[in-house]
Amino acid sequence: DGDTTGFLNLTHLSLMSFSLSLSPRPAADAVGSVVPEQPPLSLPSIPGSEPGAWATAMNNLGIVPMGLSTQQLISEPLCLQRFDPALGLLTPLNPLMGLGLVHSPGPGPDVPVVKEIIHCKNCTLFPQNPNLPPPSTRERPPGCRTVFVGGLPENATEEVIREVFDQCGEIMAIRKSKKNFCHIRFTEEFMVDKALYLSGYRMRIGSSTDKKDSGKIHVDFAQARDDLYEWECKQRLWAREERHRQRVQEQLLRPPSPPPIVHYSEHEASVLAERLKDDHKFSDATAVLFTWIERGEVNRRNANHFYSMIQSTNSHVRQLITEKTQSEEELERAKETFKNALLSILNQCKGLMFTYL
Repeated sequence: DGDTTGFLNLTHLSLMSFSLSLSPRPAADAVGSVVPEQPPLSLPSIPGSEPGAWATAMNNLGIVPMGLSTQQLISEPLCLQRFDPALGLLTPLNPLMGLGLVHSPGPGPDVPVVKEIIHCKNCTLFPQNPNLPPPSTRERPPGCRTVFVGGLPENATEEVIREVFDQCGEIMAIRKSKKNFCHIRFTEEFMVDKALYLSGYRMRIGSSTDKKDSGKIHVDFAQARDDLYEWECKQRLWAREERHRQRVQEQLLRPPSPPPIVHYSEHEASVLAERLKDDHKFSDATAVLFTWIERGEVNRRNANHFYSMIQSTNSHVRQLITEKTQSEEELERAKETFKNALLSILNQCKGLMFTYL
C-alpha cells in the first residue's frame, strides 16, 4: 500500500509539472527575440519510488518524464510538434521558420505545415485554426511584386505594417488606405510568396484586447500597372536579346560573301589591266573582268580597253599553261631519276647479300 500511494503521488506531481511546462509564456520584446529558457522543474524525491518505475509509468501515460535521461518508449513522430523531449519544455519559436526561411521538422512530406506565433516589436501574429481551409487567392498576375493586405486593425500604422512585412524582403513602397487595407510593393517577385504565408494570421497590436487593435489579415496578389509595365519591358528586352543571339548565330553559319565588284570606269580599267599582269592578283582581276562583261559594261567607246584586257588575260593563261607543262615534264624526269636511283640501291643490296651468303 505504501508503494502504491507513493506511485500515485509521483504520478500526480508529474502531471502538474507537465501542465506548468505547457503554460503560455510572455511575448518577446523584439523581432526574432526569444524568451530565455527556464530550467526544468526539480522533482522531490519520494521514498519508495524508483527511477525505472517512474519512467515506465510516464511513458505508459504518453508523457515524457522531465529531469531523466531514460530512453523514450513512444515513437518520435507521435511527439508534439516543436516539442523537445530532452528538455520537457516547449522550445522557443523562431519567426523566420514561419516565413519559409527555416523548415520545421515534421513526420513526413504529407503533413501540412503548422503555422506558429510570430512575435514582433509592436505586435503579435497568431495563426488561424489549422483545421480551417487555407485562405484563397486570385490568379497571380504576370510579374507580380505587389500584394494586397486587408483586415488590418484600425490602429495599425505604417510602421507596424512595415515591421511585419520587412521579414519577407525589401519593401519599395506602402500605400495605406483609411479602410483597414494597404498595398505593399516588394523589390523581387519571390518576396510575394513569403508575404502570402502571413495570410490568415490575426494581428494584435501590443497586449491590448481592444477591437481596434486586432484584426485578421488577408494577403492576396494585387494587379499593379507598375509591375505589369516592368514585366513587359523585361519581356521585350529578353525578346531583343534572343533575336540578336539568333542573328549572330545565323551570321556565323552563313558562308562568307564574295568581295563587292566595283563599277566600270576608265580609271578602274587601267588599274585592272595592271592587276591582270600580277601573278598574285590575277584570279581576283579575272573575276572583276567577267563581272563587267556579264553586266554589259562593254560598248563601242571602251571596246578597245576590254580587248586589251582580254588579250592580256589570254596571254597570261597561255603562260600558265606553258608553266604547267614544264612543271609536269620536270616531275616526270624527277620520277625517272628517283626510280633509277632506287633500282641501283636495290641491286647493290642484292650483291652484298650474295657475297655474305
